[in-house]
Amino acid sequence: MLTILLLISSNIFMSLAWYGHLRFKGVPLWTVILISWVIALPEYALQVPANRFGHGQFSAAQLKIIQEVISLTVFFVFAAVYLGEKPTFKTMVAFMLIIGAVVVAFWDEGKAN
Repeated sequence: MLTILLLISSNIFMSLAWYGHLRFKGVPLWTVILISWVIALPEYALQVPANRFGHGQFSAAQLKIIQEVISLTVFFVFAAVYLGEKPTFKTMVAFMLIIGAVVVAFWDEGKAN
């Protein structure tokens, strides 16, 4: 559970660093880059321990898949709340396909038989 909480926290910072500046298009790009780097530091400070603590409980591939699902989930909320962009039908279908990939990645083949 610690791994998941760290990944969620990391992805909140990541979304803010990568997309938060879109509301401030009048700010010079160099300023946005510097601010994004400052915001990204806590992202890395949370992401690296999440992977370190999670590896062993999860494979590296499973960690990456978990991270991507969390990233998209956090982004959908961020885009809706902060940017005012609601997900479309197509993006929701795409997200459901990714969830399907998670099911496949975590499928316990020993129990499938």
